[in-house]
Amino acid sequence: MASDSKDKAKTFVKVVYFDEESASDLLDIAAGGKETIARDQTRERTAEVEASASAKAAAKFNWLPFFGGSAEAGAAASASALGRSILNKTLSNTILTDYLAKLDELKGIKRLGGLSVSARRDSAAWMKMYTPYMAMMKTDELPVNLAVLDEALEAAKGYYELLAEDDEGANCILRFNIQAFRNNYGLVDLGRMDLVFHGVRVGQASQSSLTMQAEMSPDSGPEVTASQIVRRDDAVVQDEQLDVYDVLLAGVEHDA
Repeated sequence: MASDSKDKAKTFVKVVYFDEESASDLLDIAAGGKETIARDQTRERTAEVEASASAKAAAKFNWLPFFGGSAEAGAAASASALGRSILNKTLSNTILTDYLAKLDELKGIKRLGGLSVSARRDSAAWMKMYTPYMAMMKTDELPVNLAVLDEALEAAKGYYELLAEDDEGANCILRFNIQAFRNNYGLVDLGRMDLVFHGVRVGQASQSSLTMQAEMSPDSGPEVTASQIVRRDDAVVQDEQLDVYDVLLAGVEHDA
């Protein structure tokens, strides 16, 4: 399931998820702060180009006096937004390239492959995966507004946990930053793809701790008896401590 850094530097042909802020932090730590200086200079350049693009766009509409200042402002805003989007994408891709190039120098990153991932049915991740679809259904008889529930999950929780299992039945928990998905992918897509994950082990947790009830009442764990431990009942399996990995990168590798 997990491998050392020597096996990590393979070619990715599709990037599904990249937590650029966490990767940027690791690069900054490895470089002793030098990456921060370079990135700040890039951001300053981004601001300069945005301002220049806005001014040029507004100037194009000067010959249309009946539009007045609103046209200039609108054109400038559109140009600024477009420039910001392109430049942010460029900055993000630069961080990804730096991360892959310096992967062997970064400590504590595990390559996790050959995993099948899924959301526990009563977990926040499961709710987040399917509330957008359920919100389209007629919900007059339901006690909650599913559209509002999806927005509430977005505001209340930034990371979502999925269960991962390898071919030998070993389990771990993968945590994903909901804002770090790329190319319009989401949680629901992860179980349908043959992905490789780069993760940092951040602790341990049990399957039972992933439920919505457990998140709202973290001190209320399931009671386990001695006979259940001997029989290895489901309650025992649910309460086993699993390694938790914060995922930095997920994608499809090229088979050489």
